[in-house]
Amino acid sequence: MEIKESYFEEITLLITHYNRSGSLERLLQTFVSQHISFGDVVVSDDGSKPEHLERLKALQAIYNFRLITTPVNKGLGNNINKGQDAVTTPYTLYVQEDFEPKDAFITHFRDAIDIMRADHGLDIIRFYAYFKYPYLKAYAKGFSEMIFKPYFLANNHLKFYVYSDHPHLRRSNFLEKFGRYPEGIKGDLTEYGMALSFIQKKGRGLFFDNFNDLFYQKNSEDEPSTMGRSSWRESKNPVALAARAVYLQFKLLGWTYDYFFKH
Repeated sequence: MEIKESYFEEITLLITHYNRSGSLERLLQTFVSQHISFGDVVVSDDGSKPEHLERLKALQAIYNFRLITTPVNKGLGNNINKGQDAVTTPYTLYVQEDFEPKDAFITHFRDAIDIMRADHGLDIIRFYAYFKYPYLKAYAKGFSEMIFKPYFLANNHLKFYVYSDHPHLRRSNFLEKFGRYPEGIKGDLTEYGMALSFIQKKGRGLFFDNFNDLFYQKNSEDEPSTMGRSSWRESKNPVALAARAVYLQFKLLGWTYDYFFKH
């Protein structure tokens, strides 16, 4: 059977990286094995350890990406900002280094590109999530539009994440429209800051309905996730679950205030 090559000249693959060069290699190799290539590939590194930088330079010779570095770790916001600054194509596929596309990805990625070309009002198309976006309106080809409902009675806190750092396609003028990622703060606050800006500036986005079908997130023992979470927020203990429910309602109240009054 003839293998179809998929080349996307108008798209830059932007990968953020920090001390996980093995994960980066798996991601790049997966795209190669699936015969998917891009007009450009940018790897933005956040001050990784010397052994990882050496491996990045070796990988660069194999996979022909542009490497954007910084002498010291400056956090997620700076890493995405400098990576996006380097992009020159109209569209960006943003993927963190610990993800890998599944075989089903390419079909729905083509659909996403066609949709974004046709609907100039769309800013982002998301391919992965931990949880389904709570307020969706069917759009086309297995995608739904995320509808942000600002008022407190729409009481699922996930509604604020129309934007997410998980794998997505976006227009490369993203920073011009929504501002730069906040720098010098923790990664989850960086993501929240951009998510807040996105909804305040009336960004539009689509969400892939079968959101677990297109990417793996792989955290190996030798390269675990660099994002830590409080143990009580992950616990299944009934007391912890009740505390979390109360915590999320206070968070919802605070985020609703931010949406209306924090600019």
